[in-house]
Amino acid sequence: MRTKKQKAFLVLKICGIVILLGIILLFAFRNTILEKVIHRIDAKMERDYQCDFTIAKAEFHGLTNLEFKQITLVPKQADTLVRIDQLKTSVNFWKLLIGDIQLGQLEINKGYVQLVKTKTGSNFDAFLRSKKEKTDNTEVNYAKLLNRLTSNLMDLVPTDMQVKGFAFRINDQGNKVVFDFTQLALAQKKLNTLIQVTADGFSQQWAINGFADPRDRKADLVFFNPKSDTIQLPYLDKKFNLKTGFQSIHFNLENLSMYSGELHIDGYSSIQNLRVNHAKIASKDVVIKNARFDYRWIIGPRFMALDSTSTVQLNNIKCHPYVSYTNETDKIYALKLAIPKMTANDFITSLPTGLFRHFEGMEAQGNFSYALNFEYNNHKPNDIIFESQLKPEGIKITKYGEADLNKINGEFTYRAIDNGVAQRPIVVGPSNPNFTPLNQISPYLQKCVLTSEDPSFFSHRGFINSAFKQSIVKNIKTKKFARGASTISMQLVKNAFLTREKTLSRKLEEILLVYILENNRISSKERMLEVYFNIIEWGPNVYGIGEASRFYFNKIPQDLNVNQCLFLAGIIPKPKGFMSRLENSEKFKPYAQQHNDFLMRLMFKRNLITANDTVGNFALDISGPAKMYLKQKPVNTIENDSLSLEEFDF
Repeated sequence: MRTKKQKAFLVLKICGIVILLGIILLFAFRNTILEKVIHRIDAKMERDYQCDFTIAKAEFHGLTNLEFKQITLVPKQADTLVRIDQLKTSVNFWKLLIGDIQLGQLEINKGYVQLVKTKTGSNFDAFLRSKKEKTDNTEVNYAKLLNRLTSNLMDLVPTDMQVKGFAFRINDQGNKVVFDFTQLALAQKKLNTLIQVTADGFSQQWAINGFADPRDRKADLVFFNPKSDTIQLPYLDKKFNLKTGFQSIHFNLENLSMYSGELHIDGYSSIQNLRVNHAKIASKDVVIKNARFDYRWIIGPRFMALDSTSTVQLNNIKCHPYVSYTNETDKIYALKLAIPKMTANDFITSLPTGLFRHFEGMEAQGNFSYALNFEYNNHKPNDIIFESQLKPEGIKITKYGEADLNKINGEFTYRAIDNGVAQRPIVVGPSNPNFTPLNQISPYLQKCVLTSEDPSFFSHRGFINSAFKQSIVKNIKTKKFARGASTISMQLVKNAFLTREKTLSRKLEEILLVYILENNRISSKERMLEVYFNIIEWGPNVYGIGEASRFYFNKIPQDLNVNQCLFLAGIIPKPKGFMSRLENSEKFKPYAQQHNDFLMRLMFKRNLITANDTVGNFALDISGPAKMYLKQKPVNTIENDSLSLEEFDF
């Protein structure tokens, strides 16, 4: 009888013979199998994407080496999407046996990928359409899905690569850009790439060099201009009016691995001398000298998170962000940001040039730290968490830049900027006959404006967290910037020190200047309110309450009655369009009357006015120069950033 050892040896011999026969059969029929695979791909392209996929010649050389000639992918009635004259590659045999494709070597000689968009469509439309898939109510596991996608992608990156004469082209309705890979080589984990970029009136060389190991999922690459010039990005300027460029980008992937059911992605990216110019960002070039992002991503079955050990560095400003998205019973979005203790002067000097131009030249003493905590649950929007805490330590401004906040305490000249044009100068002080001290402004007007615009003006320090929360909720629900949350302090800073431009720069400067003004007690609340009443726009070429009371009612501000004050408070958000609130010179439109009635009830409820205050409250009478505007078509105007009554819980 045969022993167990002999039986095991016999089984191994049989398995070996079967494997050998399989390899022989695979070798013998490999080209036939390849033709069938190509035919299936062609059928899929025709069925799912309405594209013709052709290969003039395809054959094996040995068991793992493949050669293709004249590969084309052409959408129906559209420009060619892909063309490759010659492609040689090798595949991992053992991976191929289990159905995976892992490329070893890759050589491409001449070809291109082109994206063409016309007024009637594009040659890549079919690939952007979502495919209806059968659903079995199985939840997607984010970690497994992303790990599978990255694994497949890394397997398609060859370990050795040589590309010659290959181009990537974009033609977006005549906006053309060509990226010509004059050199692309990956050998012994070293990548060397030289790209000639051309567009209309533009030509530049780019280079990408460094370490790349697709099998071990690691990379360390530098993107730069070999002539040491700034890399400029074409196409974006014509497409989005965005001009941008940079000196170099460094990308590092240190770890991409799966363990304990979670996908971990670690590494860092940095950029030098980033320059951005866009009308929605700032009126000038925004320049960031050095920025670095050390990231630690963790992706689980139902969540994605940027770990708080990650670091974002902007010049000398360093912060630790935490960002997460959880999709279980509810969708929860969270953001936490911590800036460790740093000097105020380092913060000011680290701000991007051009984004905070009113701060350029400013100097300060002291230190501060900052923490932000934000969380939003899509099923519990009113439970939004928004906590912003800045902890100052002896902060004092020793030198101001363009925005000198001290000027608010004395007489100064104010010039509104309307659509980029400086308006006539307005002197804010006693030498202007229209200037009205706060004690000579009708108390009804003060109460109406404060109730309508900023009820807690005398108690807050520039910002109202509850208003910010409600503003965020509405903006998320409408998926657009539908509501602001500007206090009187913010409106004052915008008018007196900044401009009305709707840019990111202006809003960021406004927030920082308000904090400095309010928390360093540079001016009293009474003086701030006095200046506010004397500089805000109250109609076409009407600035300050002195001009406004005469323009509408031929009165001085002290003599305004409640109805007149309600009217003036109601037009602050859209001063040039005041006509839209009136039926005629003596009657409000229904929606405006409803607003006035609500405001009146609110002031009664808060004991700001009594029944005696309404005695002799005559009907509205537009008797000043404004009367002639009522027969004209209302003027469109940009709505001021102001708080609305619905910002507050009454």
